[in-house]
Amino acid sequence: MNYDQVFDSAIDRLHSEGRYRVFIDILRNKGAYPNARCFAGHNGPKPITVWCSNDYLAMGQHPKVIAAMEEALHDVGAGSGGTRNIGGNTHYHVDLEHELADLHGKQGALLFTSGYVSNDATLSTLAKILPGCVIFSDELNHASMIAGIRNSGADKKVFRHNDLEHLEQLLAETDIALPKLIAFESVYSMEGDVAPIHAICDLAEKYNALTYIDEVHAVGMYGPRGGGITDRDEAAHRIDIIEGTLGKAFGVMGGYIAADNRIIDVIRSYAPGFIFTTSLSPVLVAGVLASVRHLKASSVEREAQQAAATRLKELFREAGLPVMDSTTHIVPLMVGDPVRAKKVSDILLAEYGVYVQPINFPTVPRGTERLRFTPGPAHTEQMMQSLTRALSEIWERLELETRRAA
Repeated sequence: MNYDQVFDSAIDRLHSEGRYRVFIDILRNKGAYPNARCFAGHNGPKPITVWCSNDYLAMGQHPKVIAAMEEALHDVGAGSGGTRNIGGNTHYHVDLEHELADLHGKQGALLFTSGYVSNDATLSTLAKILPGCVIFSDELNHASMIAGIRNSGADKKVFRHNDLEHLEQLLAETDIALPKLIAFESVYSMEGDVAPIHAICDLAEKYNALTYIDEVHAVGMYGPRGGGITDRDEAAHRIDIIEGTLGKAFGVMGGYIAADNRIIDVIRSYAPGFIFTTSLSPVLVAGVLASVRHLKASSVEREAQQAAATRLKELFREAGLPVMDSTTHIVPLMVGDPVRAKKVSDILLAEYGVYVQPINFPTVPRGTERLRFTPGPAHTEQMMQSLTRALSEIWERLELETRRAA
């Protein structure tokens, strides 16, 4: 076996398909987001504007968050010291779990090192605990949910995206005596649309299924206290397990689930992804704790972000750019080709100082490659106008397709 040849061929395939990913070398400017510096050549850092961060509300730059992390660092040091059951459980972790349980109106919560791990560990463990469990999964669920379902070994039935009729058909075809779990997201981050949560819960109650919702692109962003779409739509009490991230709107790092104490105890006791990994640094947990508490009390950031997203969609539509129909804070611009999506991204960075990454397969289906903009509270009208002019010029230069249905 020529190992080098196999590895080279795998990378060559990505290059030939236009899907080879390049990570841009940048540093954000503390307190001045979305301004950053890009290290793209030999002439030193170049100033850029970041348009694709998942730090949606710029909470990673918030003075309360930074101060809390600095205080924790000087109080307890850098690392956690191990897994939660071997030295890695701190009062910061306990406090944050209480805050997250309260955020979602649940009895308990459980921290993980990332949103990916929380999905993978929880879904795979749940289905193994429930004998003969059948999982019903939206076709656009995140890769971490798909991984968790696959790792569970459970029978899986995939329903068409947000298609209630198809979901009910699959539920009706399944033995009523078998345990069932419906897994879906609230905000789908590449489409920018929202799940019909109450209608899915109606089906879950009708067919005696548990519900699992991924709120990673919604926590902090929606609802009077930032509890997500389930908070906004007053549906949290109908969901059995709410999963979220601490690395997007909350601006730091980590993932979690919130549920009743029985489910939390089962996952805490059985999930390898929780048991056998070093816990989050208390410095990170302290930062998240400050962020969650702030966003429970403040809607200023949410309102400013929603206003920016609405305005950018308006500008794109007025310019004839192919902005996809999104009802959320996500502003996706359809390109439909991986090579051209990368080309637009490269020109924006090199000529206009605009940083937005192309989104390709397997993150989105082939032929739906796009640019995904996430305007935040600090993106100004001038920035949005300049971005729209730059995109219009590039679209014309590359003879790309203009406004069309999503």
